[in-house]
Amino acid sequence: MHILDKEFTIRTKCVVNATGPYTDTVRQLDDPSLPKICQPSAGVHIVLPDYYSPTNMGLLDPNTSDGRIIFFLPWQKHTMAGTTDTPCELSDFPSPSTEDVDFILGEVKHYLSSDVQVRRGDVLSAWAGIRPLVLNPNKKDTQSIARNHIIHVSDSGLVTIGGGKWTTYRQMAEETVDRCIESANLQPKRGCVTKGLMLNGGEKWTPTSYIRLVQDYGLDTEVAIHLSHTYGDQAYKVADLSSLTGKRWPVIGKRLHEEFPYIEAEISYAIKEYARTAVDILARRTRLSFLNVIAADEALPNIIQIMAKELKWDEEKQKEETDRAKRFLLGEMGLNLKRDMRRDVPINLTREEMSYYMKYFRQIDVKNKGFLTMTDLKRHLQVSNNDISDDEFRILMGEIDQNQNGIIETEEFLQLMSAIKSGAVSTSHFVKAARIDKIKKNPSPERSGGGI
Repeated sequence: MHILDKEFTIRTKCVVNATGPYTDTVRQLDDPSLPKICQPSAGVHIVLPDYYSPTNMGLLDPNTSDGRIIFFLPWQKHTMAGTTDTPCELSDFPSPSTEDVDFILGEVKHYLSSDVQVRRGDVLSAWAGIRPLVLNPNKKDTQSIARNHIIHVSDSGLVTIGGGKWTTYRQMAEETVDRCIESANLQPKRGCVTKGLMLNGGEKWTPTSYIRLVQDYGLDTEVAIHLSHTYGDQAYKVADLSSLTGKRWPVIGKRLHEEFPYIEAEISYAIKEYARTAVDILARRTRLSFLNVIAADEALPNIIQIMAKELKWDEEKQKEETDRAKRFLLGEMGLNLKRDMRRDVPINLTREEMSYYMKYFRQIDVKNKGFLTMTDLKRHLQVSNNDISDDEFRILMGEIDQNQNGIIETEEFLQLMSAIKSGAVSTSHFVKAARIDKIKKNPSPERSGGGI
């Protein structure tokens, strides 16, 4: 077991291989002579702001410029768009490429009015998933990809379920269990009950359940709706774990990030349901890394702190989890695309803009060093904005210090200003905190909202 770093021996009458793109890896553990039936294909998706799609309507078009399918779907108050379809090697850490993101954005432009500017800065996150396209080993034609799912039983009795899709998961599960019963000669006490069986939390849930959370617990309405829709009639268990905010309203429910309704108590609840990694919290127990990778990166220190307290992590374990989560956000959720894009932006300021920003830079660099230290920046921001917190300072320092060396060089500073102007970076904590108004006075049509 990975979490405890222990091995267990489990005896069973039947083994099911439901490992997606790793289908062949397990099949060949059973019988090394078996031919491969899985053809991994990478599909990239991106998340855009909600204004890219209506609230309750999606769009799918199979006639793109190169024959692939493109879709927009409203999801979690955002818009999910995709997808690509590229043969790939099996990888534990699939990552989106700049080319795939640019392809999706290029197709998106065809469906919007000419006055809507589609920009890289609109991309809030990007990820790649590996589709386990499978050949049907039950058929003689080994070249045909199974349109739906296939179930295969090996000579040793290994039951493999391959292919399929989210929308048919219950049917897939039912058919797989039926084959297990048949191949292992099992004697079930009753028939399958999956049809009509509600998910956990669905029995007593109603569309207005969130109102009781607001009334009984003093939760913010947006948070209450989120908890109700996510946990159903179990939402009160999360509310019970919530701490006081210290404000008049909401009474309880400290947010993990100010832009999203996820609250700290959800981490405590997830731990009770055996969440043991920060990546699990960011990607699965919440969807923060999928909705906005920058927000996920900003929330990470607080998540680590809460998990460390509840799971009694020492400093070494905290660093290990932080590093693993950082690698996940950078490589698999598109944060590296943001940084690469920033570095690739040429400094394209006008003479007037260059003069303005250099003058501003020198105001902060009072000793004329040619670079800014954390002390320089903090001193300047305290003068212009007394309310900035340590967490906010850490976020904006990371935003400017692209070289991650603890100082801000002139080129880094000017590159951020250019990136904002061009739309490669849309909103900036630093610009807001420092109250720089030059860009606001001269808005570029390439600017966008909140993206990578």
